[in-house]
Amino acid sequence: MRKKILILCTGNTCRSQMAEGFLKSFDSELEVYSAGVKPESRVNPRAVKVMKEIGIDISSGKPQDVNEFINESFDYVITVCDNAKETCPVFTGEVKEQLHIGFEDPADATGTEEEILSVFRKVRDEIREEFTRFYESEIRDKEEERGEGVDVPEVKSFYYTKFHGEGTE
Repeated sequence: MRKKILILCTGNTCRSQMAEGFLKSFDSELEVYSAGVKPESRVNPRAVKVMKEIGIDISSGKPQDVNEFINESFDYVITVCDNAKETCPVFTGEVKEQLHIGFEDPADATGTEEEILSVFRKVRDEIREEFTRFYESEIRDKEEERGEGVDVPEVKSFYYTKFHGEGTE
């Protein structure tokens, strides 16, 4: 059963874009969107850079306003920052589950470019870990329990193979 997921953040430039990229990379059958409660004009170039380092291209992402989705139905609406959690609007469409998986904002990082990128990489890796857990427990495992026969390799195995080489798990 195809799941529809909306990921919310404040500006829709970093955390929500990265989470959207990960979920889409885990399962092409998912219908994943991201939006912001106060969207900015473009995706943060550092977010694009650190995702590209692991083979996920989010460069075509465009920050969207959550109000564009307010009348739609979703299986999951997930906030990834406290501000979006606190200011999340009431959806007129059906929302089956609303979750909060919070992360610090890498856009607030200061220091040298390498220090800032280090924070972006740390947050990227935290998002990958938490959304892998979400995908495995909330989507893949539940579909298997219902006998919906998901033919998707384990996410962990995918990452170990892609980024650490065959057989290094």
